[in-house]
Amino acid sequence: MRMSFDATGQVVVVTGGASGIGAALARAVGAAGGTAVVLDVLHTADLDGAPGVEQVAVDVSDRDAVTAAVAGVLARHGHVDGLVAGAAIQPRTKVADMPADEWRRVLGVNLDGVVWACQAVLPSMTERRSGSIVVFSSGLAHMGRAEASAYAASKGALVAFAKSLAAEVAEHRIRVNVIAPGVVDTPQFQAANPTGGEREHWLRTTGIGTPEDVVGPLLFLLSDAATMTGSLLSRDRAYPKE
Repeated sequence: MRMSFDATGQVVVVTGGASGIGAALARAVGAAGGTAVVLDVLHTADLDGAPGVEQVAVDVSDRDAVTAAVAGVLARHGHVDGLVAGAAIQPRTKVADMPADEWRRVLGVNLDGVVWACQAVLPSMTERRSGSIVVFSSGLAHMGRAEASAYAASKGALVAFAKSLAAEVAEHRIRVNVIAPGVVDTPQFQAANPTGGEREHWLRTTGIGTPEDVVGPLLFLLSDAATMTGSLLSRDRAYPKE
């Protein structure tokens, strides 16, 4: 069975889309005829000139900046059909050694940033009675991991947040779902798991996927084919390549 996605006329906001899964998704949305607006503190030349891809410099932990950026999207395009909230950071620090500002920064980006993005897109989606929101969790939300407590806590909180939001906005025909993409070879993963023992562990156990491996599930969740809300889609293992 083969599936293709038509994003003609669709506008998708992707936070944290300057690299990794978000960048792969932005390219896919553009290639399918839609417009992907990447909100990220970083600007990547790799996306310059990509069909249907815009980049806006935004720190997602800054509520006013997110609100202004989404207002700009609405002014340019008139609507937002999808939000993929993928911006996240994952410093590695033991709980006993963690500075207060690091804890707050992780929650500010990983959790608050999702809340601010949702608040920014919901009025337009509610008025149009249409929209799809996808947030990212992680296997660490229920497994935990040494030196990743702040990241794991933020990802666990996002599951509860997304399920609660899904219940609030279902009457407006807005879907809110969660994806746990598994172990994916992104710049964030590379920084948190340098070559050596940890990387070999993931290769032996779950396998390591590519950002492109997650694009199909994300496009599905954004599409009308995903007639579900408040759900968690988990990629627990990377599919072996030929």
